[in-house]
Amino acid sequence: MEPFLSGSDRPLYEVKANLFKGLAHPLRVRVLELLLPGEPVSVSELISETGLEASHMSQHLSVLRKNHLVVAERRASQVFYRLAYPEVADLLRVARILLAQILETTHDQLVSTQHLPALAAPSA
Repeated sequence: MEPFLSGSDRPLYEVKANLFKGLAHPLRVRVLELLLPGEPVSVSELISETGLEASHMSQHLSVLRKNHLVVAERRASQVFYRLAYPEVADLLRVARILLAQILETTHDQLVSTQHLPALAAPSA
């Protein structure tokens, strides 16, 4: 049997998995959404919009930088962030569309269970 990941494929799959790990926290997704308009946003604005403490924001921004989703730019005493690539915005938009479709399907499945016959209670 052939291994699932060959040696030459492993790095690409690991990088892709790490990209999704970078997205795997709701606050990081929110930060990315705040950066969607395309204009750089200061760390203080991100803190204000999310309600995070500065230390927690710093940790989340570090993960996003490490995974090449955002870039930082220092202006005097402030640091501003922007999306590293326009495709990050595309990824977030597609994810929202996919999520809406999944929720619609799930809702339809839930509604369909309302027409099932009642189940008998277990006898004691």
